[in-house]
Amino acid sequence: MIEPVNLEEQIKKINGKPWFLINIAIVNNQVVRLALMQGEYHWHEHRDEDEFFYVVKGTIVIQLENQPAIILQEGKMAVVPKGVRHCPKSEKGAYVLMFEPKVLDSKGD
Repeated sequence: MIEPVNLEEQIKKINGKPWFLINIAIVNNQVVRLALMQGEYHWHEHRDEDEFFYVVKGTIVIQLENQPAIILQEGKMAVVPKGVRHCPKSEKGAYVLMFEPKVLDSKGD
């Protein structure tokens, strides 16, 4: 039986832990991950994969090397193309869905 995903229930599983990823769905060779982004992550890039961010709650800033930062508020999304150095951050915290290949090392390079 196909069960719908309740994002509020998934958010509760994170239990306020920043940068703790949970996989909430598999779509073909992709995984839908949810995380609480709070504070600043590290600068990194993915050589072979694009990274998709969708903000469920809150606001994030995706800092980009040699480009203006992307500000994503609730309901906004963006794709960081492979090979682009980036560093997500959120001062107040934001719940973000990421759609990535299952093989992606979420810590980047």
